[in-house]
Amino acid sequence: MSTKKTKFDLNLHVFALLRGEPFFAALSRRITKMATTAIPTAGVKLNEKTAQFEMVYNSEFMNSLTDTHIKGVLKHEFYHIIYEHVTGRLPAEGMSIMWNIATDLAINSHIADELPDMACVPGRDKFMKYPTGLSAEAYYKMLKEDEQFKQDPEGGEGDEGGGIPDSLDDHSGWGEASDEIKQMAKERLRQAVEDAAKEASNRGSWGSVSSEMRKQIMDMISPKVDWRKVLRYFIKTSQRSNKRSTVRRINKRFPYIHSGKKVTRQAKIAISIDQSGSVCDKMLAAFFAELGSLAKYAEFTVIPFDTEVGEEHVFVWKKGQRMTWERVLCGGTCFDAPTRYVNKHNFDGHIVLTDMCAPKPVPSKCQRMWMTDQQGKDSQYFTTNERVIVIESDF
Repeated sequence: MSTKKTKFDLNLHVFALLRGEPFFAALSRRITKMATTAIPTAGVKLNEKTAQFEMVYNSEFMNSLTDTHIKGVLKHEFYHIIYEHVTGRLPAEGMSIMWNIATDLAINSHIADELPDMACVPGRDKFMKYPTGLSAEAYYKMLKEDEQFKQDPEGGEGDEGGGIPDSLDDHSGWGEASDEIKQMAKERLRQAVEDAAKEASNRGSWGSVSSEMRKQIMDMISPKVDWRKVLRYFIKTSQRSNKRSTVRRINKRFPYIHSGKKVTRQAKIAISIDQSGSVCDKMLAAFFAELGSLAKYAEFTVIPFDTEVGEEHVFVWKKGQRMTWERVLCGGTCFDAPTRYVNKHNFDGHIVLTDMCAPKPVPSKCQRMWMTDQQGKDSQYFTTNERVIVIESDF
């Protein structure tokens, strides 16, 4: 005897996310969802009138799935939005079935066990030899080179994709909005994802979101900072004015009555270099290369330190000099040592290049900035209101 399913109610399944998927539950509340018969399965799209993302779904299709598969489909659609598949990231050739599948493969690597058999999953069926965890762009390249999906020159099944399976969901309308609408929608999405991430963090659980995926999400919502521009700005704003009287410069307010003032600007910047072995040599080399281009603005005093300042190795990097980096100490790390040294010698600014793996130091008398790599930023030992800038690994 067969039993007929009750009318599909998406709200019940969204509510179920609250129990085990706090991040997706929080994100779901910020996305409009509508039932429709215009598509056979489900999908996400950008509403050009409201500049908001929407999820649309066919109730009959959703009602044919198990609870686990419904949860997987919901997460699949939300990941499309998070990865910006809807608003951009199209290949040069534009939208195609292959790009549709490539985006699905990138997402389904993370939720394979929650999806119905019809889903395209790395390591399954025609994608048996495809590794998991790649980007949509990487999968797209593999698909184009895959002999089983080559176009058929005689037409037929090979037309556009050569027998490539259908996507789990509907991708129509992706990338069609104006750039202005896309930018507005992306900023709203960034805020929605940031709010959902905060809710998940406050609850102490992200559910099934892996640490790798969590890092990608946090990277997405973090403003991208050009560390070279920040370094330049810090140095220029640390410059102080030295004024002296001179009869050779005419006083603009009282010409020939009072002598003029000549103003010279000289920044005295302390550069404390963490000597612990976990500080990457390549990061040090990139940092020093950038300082070389900034030496025209300031005089740098380079301060090597581990648990103490290596005072015999401190040197002044004067304007116009070219310097190379070498490691001179190899101990642990204590930020109090360089901070006390800088406080004692009255610098205008203090930059600490480090892996952030030591306790919080004593206060600095001058403005202080920390520079590290992404790993150092993610694992820093202490919180601070001072700027912590990531030197991107573009070397």
